[in-house]
Amino acid sequence: MVLLALLTLTAHAQSGRRQNNPAPAAPVPTPTPEPTPTAKPKSQQETDLGFIVAMDRRDTFAGFPISFYDAALLGCADSLKHGSSARIDVARQEMSRGDAIKKAKDEKTTYVILLKLANQSMTSTTSSNYTDIAVEYVVFAPTTGKVATSGRAYPGSARKGPVVVGPSIPGSNNSILGEQLLKRAGEEAGDRILSALHISFPTTPPSH
Repeated sequence: MVLLALLTLTAHAQSGRRQNNPAPAAPVPTPTPEPTPTAKPKSQQETDLGFIVAMDRRDTFAGFPISFYDAALLGCADSLKHGSSARIDVARQEMSRGDAIKKAKDEKTTYVILLKLANQSMTSTTSSNYTDIAVEYVVFAPTTGKVATSGRAYPGSARKGPVVVGPSIPGSNNSILGEQLLKRAGEEAGDRILSALHISFPTTPPSH
């Protein structure tokens, strides 16, 4: 009996030693951080929109100084630049209406603005009153070359700024003053163009 008990205990001990150890637990995967979303690119209208500003100077009988044309051209370009984030190119060479239409048809996202000085006086071809000079503008749409908007701006228009322009300046012959007034008229033309095309992309973000 004693021998049988010893054999039984030995068999149980050997059986216990033959038991396999449990398999190690699978490693828990380390969570990876979510990728930071990249900023969306600006819309095509903001990044690709452009204006070409040109002047029709072919009216040699008007008798306006060259500086008057340049002042109106600069004023319009400055207004477009400060009132939008569009690309602004100023054409230094004169451009006819046909040239402007052809140029607009060659563009994909760029409008062509054609400016022209016109004498509003009915009594003479040259005006000693600078408020008689209007800045005419025509905007041609890209691809089609069709007229997007047009109109006139006048040096006598009241605008914001340190220079106060009255309704008229009879008999004025100060060319520097004339340049300032025509620059303001060009700025007015630029403002009207942006408003007509419903374009408003401030170059600086608004303060909160």
